[in-house]
Amino acid sequence: MESRFRIEDPAGATARREAAVQRLRDETGIDEAMIDALVEGFYARVRDDTLIGPIFAARITDWAPHLAQMKLFWSSIALSTGVYQGRPMPKHLPLAIDARHFDRWLELFVETAHALCPPVSAAHFIERGRRIAESLELGIATASGVILAKGERFVRLTQPWAPD
Repeated sequence: MESRFRIEDPAGATARREAAVQRLRDETGIDEAMIDALVEGFYARVRDDTLIGPIFAARITDWAPHLAQMKLFWSSIALSTGVYQGRPMPKHLPLAIDARHFDRWLELFVETAHALCPPVSAAHFIERGRRIAESLELGIATASGVILAKGERFVRLTQPWAPD
């Protein structure tokens, strides 16, 4: 009797992934050099930004390892290469960030993508960047005990000013 379940052929899976990655490269024009330029350019803007720059500066002293990880991350996100094996959500959960920070992150990302990438590539990166920002914001809201309805944004309550 033949099994209804197919055992995955590792060589076949590898070939299919490579074909899918190549298809994305062909469709978008994205390659490692473009990813490098995008990541380097984006994080240069982030470091100079008055809203989100300090959040990064408080946690990253040696940028080289972070940038290397972000290049792997964007290779996996943009080209489905599978080279990034990290877990971004746990790293973001302890941060005191909300919709304002994600909006600024996305604004800088969109500016960088448009400045450094051809239109098709920029659109591909930006679509994925929007999904990432939305997912992280939703995860942080949920971890903070806030359940967002569709279209709602997570904004942390701030302490009102009171005289001394």
